[in-house]
Amino acid sequence: MIDARIGKRFPAAAGSSPFSLDVHFETSAATTAFFGPSGAGKTLILDSIAGFVKPDSGRILLDDQIVFDAQAQVNVRPQARRCGYVFQNYALFPHMTLRENLLFAGARMNRLERHRRVAEMLERFRLTDVAGRRPHEVSGGQKQRCSIARALVGSPRVLLLDEPSRGLDAPLRNELYAIVRELRSEFGTPILLVTHSLRECFELADEMIIVRDGAIVQSGAPADVCEQPQNLELARLLGIYNILPVEIRALDPSRNSSLLRFENSDIEGEYYPGRLNGDRVHLLVAPQQLRARPKTGSPKRNEIAARLVRGIVTPNSIRMEFEGGLQSETRPGEFTPDPHNKEYWIEFPTRGLRIL
Repeated sequence: MIDARIGKRFPAAAGSSPFSLDVHFETSAATTAFFGPSGAGKTLILDSIAGFVKPDSGRILLDDQIVFDAQAQVNVRPQARRCGYVFQNYALFPHMTLRENLLFAGARMNRLERHRRVAEMLERFRLTDVAGRRPHEVSGGQKQRCSIARALVGSPRVLLLDEPSRGLDAPLRNELYAIVRELRSEFGTPILLVTHSLRECFELADEMIIVRDGAIVQSGAPADVCEQPQNLELARLLGIYNILPVEIRALDPSRNSSLLRFENSDIEGEYYPGRLNGDRVHLLVAPQQLRARPKTGSPKRNEIAARLVRGIVTPNSIRMEFEGGLQSETRPGEFTPDPHNKEYWIEFPTRGLRIL
């Protein structure tokens, strides 16, 4: 269990605005991800837990042990907190070999136990063959694995990962995800990670905590948070929805239906309790929920006209971007846009549309 209440303030200075971090969270999840924009305070949370930054106020408990309490003036040294930290740039000592980096991390152990543990980590992370090389002599993936191995040498009670996939190509990123999943099952060490990647939250996290402007704005299982963003600002931050301003034109609870007006078109949806005719709201619809077809004939039910700006074909999807920012996405083989045709009908579903 991790229970952290952290308050930290930075006054305005030349060339920088003031910043205030004020968060409180409890988690017993195997992996918890802090998600949010740059400058939100995510890394500052990890640094406070690790003891690299001293908060102005609050209290931090790791497995029911108080490692920081501003009021009681408790501030346990980083070395005694037993937090394994994997930094963005790996932070391996450049003048040491990979083996020496791991030996340094186990300096508090007796000699026999330290060498046994290091050999175990080198073998576990497939580094034995390059253990005598220095960081600049190995690949990015090997440096990443060495950084994680070094963090685990001392059997930490929590593993802190600061943007672990930053700068990694797709194969190395997938390898990292596999390693983290194995760590959860093999070592049982709770993991806190900072990420800008929503995919990473779904790949690795049991719980995600969204941080914005130094505050926690929502938390929960990644699927729950993405399906039920609490407000419009959060929906925009997730970046997974078309967000359209609409007016509620009709509501019929007996038929579980509604009529929404978007620009000059009507969209049928479900009944929205607590709303009134004439309310101006925002409609959330994922690109995968929309279907496009060339504009021929009259529109069918729940279709609106849109002009294509560009079509982007990837190995996994076909993404179509229309004027006004509207986007649709389908799987390869389902539909291929005609580059010579710019006029399309876009079909909206009648179920699964959210409004804020």
